[in-house]
Amino acid sequence: MSRKASGTAKPRITLTAADYDKLTKLAEAAMHTMPDVAQELSGELDRAHVLAGGKQRPDAVHMSCEVDFRDDTTGRVQTVTLVYPHEADIAKGRVSVLTPIGTALIGLPIGQSIDWTTRTGETRRLTVLQVRSPAAMEREPV
Repeated sequence: MSRKASGTAKPRITLTAADYDKLTKLAEAAMHTMPDVAQELSGELDRAHVLAGGKQRPDAVHMSCEVDFRDDTTGRVQTVTLVYPHEADIAKGRVSVLTPIGTALIGLPIGQSIDWTTRTGETRRLTVLQVRSPAAMEREPV
């Protein structure tokens, strides 16, 4: 059976086993308080390729990584760090995975694009340009 890429087909994502386990629990816990985002995150988790324990794909967005992405509608490039809700701080560019953009980014590899819906109901498209793990960020000169 072949799958044709369409405007609504979502790209394959890759997650570490640890991220998958934590995010599954987070989505379940958020079902009562944030059902829309929790369902979206659950959908992402359902189609994720989960790597064996300890393995990580360096070119895919994962928790605590810094990611550069382009809003394909406006052309604007943003840099954010994807975090758990209790670590979120938009002023510091720390975006929760339980936001529409955080859910869209998780597991997405460099060069891949995805459509996502803003909190106001607008459909946007983003493309991942760069992914930096926390260890790589610490090594970079300031």
